[in-house]
Amino acid sequence: MSKKEDKTQNENKEVKDQVEEVIDNAIDEVEENSESTEESENTNESELSEEEKLKEEVQKEKDKFLRLFAEFENYKRRTSKERLELFKTANQEVMTAMLPVMDDFDRALNELKKSGDENLLTGIELIHNKLKETLKAKGLERMEVEQGEDFDSEIHEAITQMPAPSDKLKGKIVDVVEPGYKLGERIIRYPKVVTGK
Repeated sequence: MSKKEDKTQNENKEVKDQVEEVIDNAIDEVEENSESTEESENTNESELSEEEKLKEEVQKEKDKFLRLFAEFENYKRRTSKERLELFKTANQEVMTAMLPVMDDFDRALNELKKSGDENLLTGIELIHNKLKETLKAKGLERMEVEQGEDFDSEIHEAITQMPAPSDKLKGKIVDVVEPGYKLGERIIRYPKVVTGK
């Protein structure tokens, strides 16, 4: 738990304690008033009604404080949830800018595998893996899409259609042109695919 959250919780506890203390003091005052009126033998109905009015007033104030406190708790919960969402997606612009770099690394690795230079390939793979793991630690996740999967317009972007190489691939994904990425639960780039017809 962060220092800010601890501080916020302590402040909330202090506010709650103060509200409860005010309510307790008001109840004590009403009880003292009721005891003093009971002790006096010359109580009349106007004093009793006044005591009842005070009790009602205290109850109204108590309800008011409880509602305010509940409203404040709801506000605090809502704003902390919004803040967490903001932190999760705050780096979306930076991540989107890094996606072409990831694509270039993938292309470079494919070409190096064809060249056969093992030392160069190992070095580039190390850098590529480090970049990929760093972005993954920040919430970036590659969407795994494979040939033969059903096309879903909610999560895939079809860039073209081509005749399916087999009947099994009709209406399905034939090729993935560009991988898609998610940042947390939000898709920041849809995978570009070719579908079979």
